[in-house]
Amino acid sequence: MTVRNATRQRIINLCEAHNITINKLAVESGLTQSTLSSIINTGSRNPTLSTVAKICAGLNITVRAFFDDELFERIEQQIV
Repeated sequence: MTVRNATRQRIINLCEAHNITINKLAVESGLTQSTLSSIINTGSRNPTLSTVAKICAGLNITVRAFFDDELFERIEQQIV
């Protein structure tokens, strides 16, 4: 699994766990819906740490809690 896919899946899982829609998360995190949609729906955008921090604020969790998931233990090495 790539970092992009793990991040995408983690956001989806957290939204489900917190019973929040992507649109509501956009409002709560101060991000545009198009930004979140490009991360979630198309996977075309690789979010910055700043964006992840805003998502975490919208979910009322820490960045550490965001990355504390087995999804991130299975990351493939990526050559940039």
